[in-house]
Amino acid sequence: MGLLHRNPPVVMNLKKIRRLMKKYGLKCPIRKANPYRRIAKAIGTSHVAPNLLNREFEEHGPRKVLLTDITYIINGKAPRCYMSTIIDGCTKELLAFALSPSLEIDFVLETVNQLIEKHSITLTTETLIHSDQGSHYTSLSFIQLLKSNELRQSMSRRANCWDNAPQESFFGHMKDEIHIEACNTYEEILSEITGWADYYNNERYQWDLAKLSPTEYYKYLTTGKYPLKIPKPNGFKEN
Repeated sequence: MGLLHRNPPVVMNLKKIRRLMKKYGLKCPIRKANPYRRIAKAIGTSHVAPNLLNREFEEHGPRKVLLTDITYIINGKAPRCYMSTIIDGCTKELLAFALSPSLEIDFVLETVNQLIEKHSITLTTETLIHSDQGSHYTSLSFIQLLKSNELRQSMSRRANCWDNAPQESFFGHMKDEIHIEACNTYEEILSEITGWADYYNNERYQWDLAKLSPTEYYKYLTTGKYPLKIPKPNGFKEN
């Protein structure tokens, strides 16, 4: 039996309720399964790494603290896609990124593999990769990939976005600046983001980076030579 109303109660046979719903085209919405939970069950473990970073994003210098996360890219025209990134917490450089039409773990592993391919010479056994506690980062595949490349793992406290604040800020600036309004395909969005990533690293000057782009700031920190012929920031000392 089914209960149609609470006050006053109307009791009716479930079969009659189904017939009436069918007759009048009534449907009960069913919540879709949370994709993160489904993926966590398929690929994950419950392993959570300690918060080794403790919000010390810049203190240890370039290539010592790397931040990673996932965000969605959507414009209402092209298919929804997801972006995995790794940025340098000190220089704010975008070191690696991968785009995917799904949330399968492969594109997160691809981001790490890109990092190793492009920047392994600048990484050390002290380098740590900091993330949230998402299922991608607690998966055995991700954990083993970091260990095999001698990278340390660190995770934010649960539900604490401030533990990965520079990464969140990066996504915010990116979404404000990319122009995907006219994109109709996944490939068009990938092209737009690839172009923006090059601009961000090499041309987008930031006040907090001594008025340099992220790539220039990295070179400045590692060589001591200020690349621009403009008044140098207060406290600047050239080797």
